[in-house]
Amino acid sequence: MNDTEIVRIPSERVNTVLGRGGSTKKRIERKCNVELEVDSDGSIQITGNSSEVFFAKDVVKAIGRGFRADIALRLLDNEYVLYIISLKEVVGSDKAITRVKGRVIGEEGSIKGQIEHATDSYICVHGNTITIIARIDTMEHVKEAIGMLVNGARHSSVLKYLGKVRREIYQQRLRNRI
Repeated sequence: MNDTEIVRIPSERVNTVLGRGGSTKKRIERKCNVELEVDSDGSIQITGNSSEVFFAKDVVKAIGRGFRADIALRLLDNEYVLYIISLKEVVGSDKAITRVKGRVIGEEGSIKGQIEHATDSYICVHGNTITIIARIDTMEHVKEAIGMLVNGARHSSVLKYLGKVRREIYQQRLRNRI
């Protein structure tokens, strides 16, 4: 039995879901074993087996929130999860949203890059959201680092936290290999 879900994404991201000549859409359909019906207004209908629709929905949401398709498709690996932070719910005013986005990105993307590197994650700041694709074992660390920035922590404090976290992550992964 097939399930159908509708996901809405910003209309400016529809072409990214489609890809050149429909290549990205076909790739998502093939990898997720679903059918996509894409409207120019940003409404995407996903049809397939319920578990496959569940994963395809996250892939489409991630692309809609600013990720490239190859990164969004990592969500099909059981080790990765998606988390979306709505800045309107967290900080409120447009001025505060702009400030927080700047703090999370950092100068020339430096803070965002440090968080991604330390936690083996991907972060996209798009519109009024911050979207994270991370391994299950590091997602809470990414959310904590971003939360620190949202709450006004100094960049140096966040970088110190990330240094500690990175050591913990690598030690844990080494222990799991032995």
